[in-house]
Amino acid sequence: MMKLPRKNRLRASALGALAVSGALLLTACGSDNNTGTTGGGGGNNTSAKNVKCDGAKGKLLAAGSSAQKNAMDLWVKNYMAACGGVEINYKSSSSGEGITSFTQGVVGFAGSDSALKPEEVADSKKVCTSGQGVNLPMVGGPIAIGYNLPEVKDLVVDAPTLAKIFDDKIKKWNDPALKKLNPSAALPDKAIQTVHRSGDSGTTQNLGKYLGKAAPNDWKYEAEKAWPAKGGQGANGSAGVAAQVKQVEGSIGYFELSYATSQSIPTAKLNTGAAAPVAANSENASKAIAAAKIKGTGKDLALGLDYATKAEGAYPIVLVTYEIVCDAGNKPETLGNVKSFLGYTASDEGQKILSENGYAPIPAEINTKVREVIAGLK
Repeated sequence: MMKLPRKNRLRASALGALAVSGALLLTACGSDNNTGTTGGGGGNNTSAKNVKCDGAKGKLLAAGSSAQKNAMDLWVKNYMAACGGVEINYKSSSSGEGITSFTQGVVGFAGSDSALKPEEVADSKKVCTSGQGVNLPMVGGPIAIGYNLPEVKDLVVDAPTLAKIFDDKIKKWNDPALKKLNPSAALPDKAIQTVHRSGDSGTTQNLGKYLGKAAPNDWKYEAEKAWPAKGGQGANGSAGVAAQVKQVEGSIGYFELSYATSQSIPTAKLNTGAAAPVAANSENASKAIAAAKIKGTGKDLALGLDYATKAEGAYPIVLVTYEIVCDAGNKPETLGNVKSFLGYTASDEGQKILSENGYAPIPAEINTKVREVIAGLK
């Protein structure tokens, strides 16, 4: 038997593993399991009514960000109900794994909570034979700071305090800094147990961007996908972090709001310097995302977010999940599916699902450009 070059063997192995995972889990209902595959997730939304299937058929593999998993569950469920000849398999893992799968040519599109780096764009050109990977903002939302402290129902934190907590500089819940922010709360003399993502994560990177911009004197780490600080406990995916916070009294962690909502985990308000502390909710995240500017060029729509905003009612710990696609050079067998499915997710109907499920829709002005790029994919 002819032995394939190592690069091809790795690509074939990744494709086989993803295909097997998708086949095994295609019919499973959606859950918070970050290693699962979306194939018709849960949710009580009605099926989509205005989907343009446009002859889409066959299977479409995708992978990446767990931040958008709950939205993707609903999108896939609704889309597959409308377009019966298509099977969408979204493997929820991490932004880093999604980008790797994309640049190896394993998936039709990837989800990432951070825009492609220059070296990743260069890698994408090997797959996008006549183009390159571009970032299409599709899902917005707050990164909630969830905590397990039965004594306190309305916790307030600010960026410097949060930085010190996650950097293991503030170790007790009754620390003077927390007392100052919560003068009427019965803060216990209890150890703080921090929980963070164990693998490469766009959620981690976005939290790092916020702490670096809003508390530069207390958070000295670069905003990378790998957790940078010492101490704390790592957990797999947003679902894993949420599960640990839910189970361990005295713990605190970070994850997308939908995970806090689904597990009834209380979330902290942020003292941003505005008139009142700001809660983590879709409306307040939308106020922060609405101020974003497109920093990408051409068909790339990567956004620049203001993590240090003090605007009234704006919740600044936000992320935007991008669907990463080839602007040109897509595989003919998946191009129709990619355009049809992402056309639905970017539609008014698809975006409405976000605000109903703990996410924030992409601002209309930006989303109009997203739709234009999707329509022009080739």
